[in-house]
Amino acid sequence: MNNTVFRLRQMLLGWGCVGLLYNSADRWQAPGTVLQPGAIDRLIPFDPSAVWLYLSFFLLIPVAYLACPTERLRWLRTSFQLSALAAGAVFMAWPTTLSYPPNDGNSLSSSLLAALTSIDSAQNCFPSLHMALTVLAVWGLAIAFSIIHLRRHLFIDLVSGTGLGLAVGWLCHRFVKLPTRLEEGAAT
Repeated sequence: MNNTVFRLRQMLLGWGCVGLLYNSADRWQAPGTVLQPGAIDRLIPFDPSAVWLYLSFFLLIPVAYLACPTERLRWLRTSFQLSALAAGAVFMAWPTTLSYPPNDGNSLSSSLLAALTSIDSAQNCFPSLHMALTVLAVWGLAIAFSIIHLRRHLFIDLVSGTGLGLAVGWLCHRFVKLPTRLEEGAAT
């Protein structure tokens, strides 16, 4: 198997697991507890133009899988899977949502945000899988601001998602075996 196919397979196994668990939790959970904005959330105004940075997440993840060193792919895939399992358990045990601000602008950014809102879960806020996966893909700070800017999550969601990403990443780094020679051969 060539290296690109191997990388795409790892991405499907990692990120695909996230999508499956995220959507399953959204479908089967009870109505969520409405989280209230904290002081940091109130300092950052709602701005639909942040949708562009927010959506860069969907470019960042494939880049992470396609560009990271081959020996880190197993760690990345497993970290994504464990983050999805942990977040999914919280989503089911304690569903959360927000009071989303109205998006009544008629700019391209507002239209794109409306499209995102129509397909994204209004629940699954705490912990933020968006943030956990961003941390795992090593580009958390710039995207974190846009997550609050768009009011897709609150600051507490990001802190919990950051903690989840760091904890799972560390556990996978510590306990997941390095690729075997067979896997290394398959990746080249």
